[in-house]
Amino acid sequence: MRPERMQKLKVAANSGENPGFEFLQECWNDDPALQIVIKKLLAKFLQWGVAIVDGVLVK
Repeated sequence: MRPERMQKLKVAANSGENPGFEFLQECWNDDPALQIVIKKLLAKFLQWGVAIVDGVLVK
C-alpha cells in the first residue's frame, strides 16, 4: 500500500494539487514513514488549509 500512497503524495508535491484531507488523514494514521512526507507537503502548501496539532492532522 505504501508505494501507491507515496506515488500519490509525490504527484501532489509536483503539482501542488491537494490529494484530499481524508487521504492525508488515512496515510498519517496508517504509516509513520509517510508522516514525514506529509509534514513537508503541508509546510510547502499552506493553502491546503491542513495543519498538524498535537500530532494530529486538522483542517
